[in-house]
Parts: sequence; structure tokens; C-alpha cells
Amino acid sequence: MSDITITTTDGLEGREVTEYLGVVSGEAVIGANVISDIAAEIRDVVGGRSGSYEKKIEAGRREAITDVRAGAAELGADAIVGASFDYEEMGEGMLWVNLSGTAVETRRR
Repeated sequence: MSDITITTTDGLEGREVTEYLGVVSGEAVIGANVISDIAAEIRDVVGGRSGSYEKKIEAGRREAITDVRAGAAELGADAIVGASFDYEEMGEGMLWVNLSGTAVETRRR
């Protein structure tokens, strides 16, 4: 499953898309606790980066990638083209990470 290539482009160099299998998506909802919220706000005020939030967002991206690859594998795909991340706030302290793209079969040229 981890060998499924994901790209933001509409094709893959050296490979030809032979079949479009459908849209796939992976999601993750990230929550933050009160202590890390306060620490992040303090860093924002003094101009620092919020390492705790960055780690949570990265974990959310990894989870979304795992989910989208699983969906593509179920369709028999070997790649996902046109992939795009989306981030939405879902309420106080909650962030939704979505990765979607088109699952495809390819062959080497």
C-alpha cells in the first residue's frame, strides 16, 4: 500500500495513466488540548513558531496519506494523481485535514 505514488500533478513522469478508477480521500481530525493551546498563543504573541501544532498537523497529514493510499489500494490503483490537501477549522481546538485525488492505474512507458 505504501508503494502507491501520490502526486499533485495530473500525470507521472515515465508512466502513462491507463485507467482512472475514481476519487479517493483520506481524512484526519486533530484536536488540541488547553495546555498546548495556551503555549501556542504565547508563542504567537512573541513571534515564535508553535512546534506542538506543527507536529499535530504533520501527524494529521500522515494519517490522511495513509487513508488515501488504503482507498486507492482497494480500487487496485498504483498511483493517485491530482492530490490536494485541504485544512478546515471544525470548532475550537479542532482541525480537519483532508487529502483527495484520483486513483489511477499506470504503466511504464
